[in-house]
Amino acid sequence: MRFTIDRDVLADAVAWAARTLPARPAIPILAGMLIDAEDTGELTLSTFDYEASGRVTVEATVTEPGRVLVPGRLLTEIVRSLPPQPVHIVTSGSEAVLTCGSAEFGLLTMPVEDYPELPKMPAAAGTVDSEVFAAAVAQVVVASSRDDTLPMLTGVRVDIEGTTMRLACTDRYRIAARELPWAPARPDFSVAAVVPARTLADTAKSLRSGTLTELAMAGAADSLIGLTCGGRRMTTRLLDDQFIDYRSRLTADWAARAQVAVAPFIEAIKRVALVADRGTPLRLAFTQGQVRVRAATGDAARANEVLPAELSGEDLDVAFNPQFLLDGLAGIGSDVANLDFTAPSRPALLTGQTDDFRYLLMPIRLSG
Repeated sequence: MRFTIDRDVLADAVAWAARTLPARPAIPILAGMLIDAEDTGELTLSTFDYEASGRVTVEATVTEPGRVLVPGRLLTEIVRSLPPQPVHIVTSGSEAVLTCGSAEFGLLTMPVEDYPELPKMPAAAGTVDSEVFAAAVAQVVVASSRDDTLPMLTGVRVDIEGTTMRLACTDRYRIAARELPWAPARPDFSVAAVVPARTLADTAKSLRSGTLTELAMAGAADSLIGLTCGGRRMTTRLLDDQFIDYRSRLTADWAARAQVAVAPFIEAIKRVALVADRGTPLRLAFTQGQVRVRAATGDAARANEVLPAELSGEDLDVAFNPQFLLDGLAGIGSDVANLDFTAPSRPALLTGQTDDFRYLLMPIRLSG
């Protein structure tokens, strides 16, 4: 195998494929990155860990087609450090020799025949704007859990019906949900699935704006979901589709609504939270025309700040985890935040000027 490729193109492709390299591979061969060079000038890089796969195809000048398996993380680190010059890779015996300018690296190859076959992409289900989809995933994954004892909490619930896609995550203390438009491949397609949040978040971050992302999934009985965007593709196994009825929890007969300018509210929360030890709640006292943000850590320190706010309903004193509140405000994407309440001890709903993003947050009970 022998090919030449632009350094930036290779770095971009290697970074995409490396996203699905396992941190602790079950077997050594899964630490490899598979490189396929075709005489058509296509270069494909692939990784797979039996749960998720990544594949990217780019153009290169291929003088000798071939296939080689090299240590994935080492290749990623090497390519990231290369100067901005063309990269030449050639196989020689048990080595893949990489040269770029005056730098040369020899990577010991791994047996290609031992590498597992990547899963086939399911049938195309529809397309969604890549930038909108990436933003939606980022909004909801903050509410996913990292506790693997209950897999449902580590996933993103994806509900598709007609031309609407809904994404949701929960870690028991909050629910983040986003609704967005999409174009189904057929009008009767509908599905409910739970996708591993970490895999989906990593993939969404690297989707290219100005493009469409194709979602591939056969239906509710399928155990695999795939995403394709601009020569890049990802597949991952789905989690158990058991999930809470989150949509019913995002509606209620709200007794009060507070409206606060987002940017100054975020800055005030960050300042006041400086005196809050881990686990110390942030208290919000809403009265007509203002909200008082305060926190205290025993006798050590305290902070207090007052901001303008509009309140419809009775005065309210409520407490939240400051980081959870900041996560919700960061996802709003508008200048004004709406906080809807039924009671200080009941969950509060956070929305922006539109209700396509909804963030339900459990309060912390106040002792006095």
